[in-house]
Amino acid sequence: MRHSLQWERGQFVNTIPRVEPRIWGTMVEWIKAKHTVPKGPLPLIKRRAADYATPPASGLRVTWLGHSSMLIEIDGHRVLTDPIWSERASPFSWIGPRRFHPPPLPLKELPPIDAVLISHDHYDHLDRATIVALNKRGARFIVPLGVGAHLEYWGVPSERIEELDWWQEAKVGTLRVVATPARHFSGRSPVMADKDKTLWAGLAVIGPRHRVFYSGDTAMFPGFAEIGERLGPFDATMFDAGAYNQAWADVHLGPEQAVQAHLLVKGKLMIPAHWGTFDLSIHSWIEPMERLITATRSADVPVVTPIPGQRIEPASPPPVTRWWPTVPWNSAREAPVVSSGL
Repeated sequence: MRHSLQWERGQFVNTIPRVEPRIWGTMVEWIKAKHTVPKGPLPLIKRRAADYATPPASGLRVTWLGHSSMLIEIDGHRVLTDPIWSERASPFSWIGPRRFHPPPLPLKELPPIDAVLISHDHYDHLDRATIVALNKRGARFIVPLGVGAHLEYWGVPSERIEELDWWQEAKVGTLRVVATPARHFSGRSPVMADKDKTLWAGLAVIGPRHRVFYSGDTAMFPGFAEIGERLGPFDATMFDAGAYNQAWADVHLGPEQAVQAHLLVKGKLMIPAHWGTFDLSIHSWIEPMERLITATRSADVPVVTPIPGQRIEPASPPPVTRWWPTVPWNSAREAPVVSSGL
């Protein structure tokens, strides 16, 4: 970790410094906000292991399991991003953001996985109970620098953990998994005593025939253009599109900047992530999709809006469908999200 170019004065840093939100002001805004959550059960496509017995005809298929959990079938391999099967994205089982919907694929029905990819150590991306369960199945984990310590503490053998710095890569069969720069932060302590002690990253998965990019959590930064030049173009991207606010625009993209980043990395089909499963911001829970649809149409970017559990083959994507209810939401003009330092 100390040899990383991102390591300075005992912690990891971004290429563009973050403007930190006013803690007390942000807390007051959070408490006063009228949080919206689904008022009834959401549409859900239930999955089981048998659904994955036959590989995708095109060679690439992505199942959205909710939030940032994606089951990616690519060129004969399966990888899983930031899996969370727990009821809450929280250090506690009794309090914290609760799921809007059950996992569409029960953990016991998860087919064999070649690798589990972790972008950073926040609770909605690194879930202890899920990691412990996957460890019992003998899973291999590819994580950013420092995150492996969490896994080892939870009982994962070190030989099944591979830590990567930005631009380093791991081999998974015929795949290359490349950790890419991102603009975010890390830490699992409720009082942030361990803030930025582990690295955060995006992840590019490159096969003999197909390429996909998963952003992890990130704000806007010029590094997306370099990712596109070095590793693109991508058949599909999975970008952080929800849980945004101008107060923390230096750690999350928001829908409009997600579309810009998709274009910079040379993405083709956009599959939104980081929305629709947990209440992690003060915007309407449907707002990320409404704003994303507007932004992609303006930029002529192909996008899908999968139901939890829906499988997407980028070679033949389904049309955009608004499967969520009509709920008031704010447009980009009413509630802009623009990262600093650009």
